[in-house]
Amino acid sequence: MLYVYAPDQGDLYASLLRAALPEWSVAAWPAPVDPAAVTHVAAWAPPPGFFAPFGQLRTVFNLGAGVDALLTRDDLPASVDIVRLTDAGMAAQMTEYCLYGVLHWQREMDAYRRQQAEGVWLQRQTRLRADVRVGILGLGELGGRVARDLVGMGYRVGGWSRRRRELDGVVCRHGDDGLNETLASSDVVFCVLPATAATRHLLDAARLACLPEGAALINAGRGSLIDEAALLARLDDGGLRFAMLDVFSEEPLPAGHPFWRHPRVIMTPHVAADTVAEEAVRQIAARLGGGDGGAAPAGRIDRQRGY
Repeated sequence: MLYVYAPDQGDLYASLLRAALPEWSVAAWPAPVDPAAVTHVAAWAPPPGFFAPFGQLRTVFNLGAGVDALLTRDDLPASVDIVRLTDAGMAAQMTEYCLYGVLHWQREMDAYRRQQAEGVWLQRQTRLRADVRVGILGLGELGGRVARDLVGMGYRVGGWSRRRRELDGVVCRHGDDGLNETLASSDVVFCVLPATAATRHLLDAARLACLPEGAALINAGRGSLIDEAALLARLDDGGLRFAMLDVFSEEPLPAGHPFWRHPRVIMTPHVAADTVAEEAVRQIAARLGGGDGGAAPAGRIDRQRGY
């Protein structure tokens, strides 16, 4: 049995999965099920203890980009495979989100907003795409797609990843020195890295200082990637023109957090890219259509690496 936890779209997922997997029994929370019958779950951010009743659980499909929350749960045994979906309609949305931030910097919309508030009519100098350097931190499925899309639009794109990668038209770097070089050579940095022990506060005060004066930072990866106190200090001293943030160390962001009213912060509530149900179902069906057969499912997360 495949059980779905997607409170806002449970009925949609159940309907699509039944059509795609007619040989499977499919149910969506909060419909009651026999816990012993549940062998697979497709879910996004289920509540604590959700997995505990399912003693025969073999696989969890994650209906979102980040798997870090699943890796730290005490109700999900190490024997259960955690499977991420590939893109699932999110990559195009990530490109749109990144492009919005890049254009905000390129066309100086932040400056025009201040001018409006001050009653100033001043046309600023035009900057072409070929003159804008965009650094992508994380060149996996999502980051790689964003990098390729921006190259196709005519931007100068560099990228960084933990391991060596090659992408046409992208200056790819890796390792600590490569990260510093990518930051130092970027007007806009777009971060889409996963949350792991190795990436926690990857962008600390020292790394943020590598960014050129007047650069911008966009984070659509995980909030833990950035030392928020260091980012606030860099914004306050004017070193960064702005930060566009979709993810935070605590979500929802507490009411008194300085980001809410900071003049150099653009905030969105974790909406940079949503899973498209039809594409997610297509991928789940492709993995389950022929039965598990004892093989490791495609997209299985390496718990040691965290992705």
